[in-house]
Amino acid sequence: MSDAYLALETGDVVEARARSPGAAQGELVFTTAYTGYEESLTDPSYEAQVLTFAYPLIGNYGVREERFESDRVHPSAVVARELTDDVAEWLESEGVPAVDHLDTRDLVLDIREGGAMKVGISAGPDASPEEAKEQLDGCPHMSDITDIGAQVSVDEPEFHPGTGQATEATIALVDCGAKGSIVDSLTARGADVHVLPHDATAEDVDAVSPDLLFVSNGPGDPENFEATQALVEYYAGDLPIAGICLGQQVVANALGGSTEKMEFGHRGVNQPVRDLRTDRVVMTTQNHGYTVAEPGDLEVTQINVNDDTPEGLDSAELDIITRQYHPEAHPGPHDSLDFFDDVLGLCDPDQEVALAD
Repeated sequence: MSDAYLALETGDVVEARARSPGAAQGELVFTTAYTGYEESLTDPSYEAQVLTFAYPLIGNYGVREERFESDRVHPSAVVARELTDDVAEWLESEGVPAVDHLDTRDLVLDIREGGAMKVGISAGPDASPEEAKEQLDGCPHMSDITDIGAQVSVDEPEFHPGTGQATEATIALVDCGAKGSIVDSLTARGADVHVLPHDATAEDVDAVSPDLLFVSNGPGDPENFEATQALVEYYAGDLPIAGICLGQQVVANALGGSTEKMEFGHRGVNQPVRDLRTDRVVMTTQNHGYTVAEPGDLEVTQINVNDDTPEGLDSAELDIITRQYHPEAHPGPHDSLDFFDDVLGLCDPDQEVALAD
């Protein structure tokens, strides 16, 4: 007898096994990654989403805190073909509902054919299809969660000193849901990083006298990050700017571009990206449901090989470099780690950085 139920926006109700009890709702998405489940589950970009793993077995190398990208699990619930006891117990300790023993192949096909959809979940001894449907009925669309930045951002500024070879670089990183590895990638190269809340003001930025403004990844609709967009508008042309994932989308919106929701997004560690200047293709880690539709004042320098969506936006005139994928590579291939060298190159006028004209 099943003790977990998923109510889908299609009207279907899927039976499953409860591994961590509770009720949840969110946008149902999938990742194709078969490693890096600890990093994915602690990635703030999965806030308010129900994460489905396409790979059938999740947890086959345990749970290690040093791999975490933040201090908590962010998906509102977790779905897998089979979860190991280690992962199930971790999710239960975090209070995150989790289910398995269902055909995730069908679920992934539903998402691919119908797009990311809302889902309600009921799991545990008292679970019922009715409770799952109630969760579904109360689930908001991602674009309607206007306060999502506050759910994942630091409340107060934090300082992370450079740990690598000393540089003169000071970074103001606007935390829209930043992964810890992004901060680590900068400090490991000697940069001092001031992590600021998502609603930081120009006065907050000026207080740390940065050499560069960095807009992080994060969850939800980039149009809801109005304060961060205002910062980009204010500093563009006066201060070098970099961004990753949501950061690329916010920067584009601030500079005359536009963004749009994708059908089911890019989530996994096997997304091919082609550099339009060198024709070199690299494999990348990605996690996003929105993309840049129009680049505005920026030039598209990299595209996704599968669907031609923008993966890199640059401007030599404005000293801006952004990437849609996650070059910090936690998890994922290390093909694009040199992005952080290029970012720090913007802080040093004597160092050449390959930007678009």
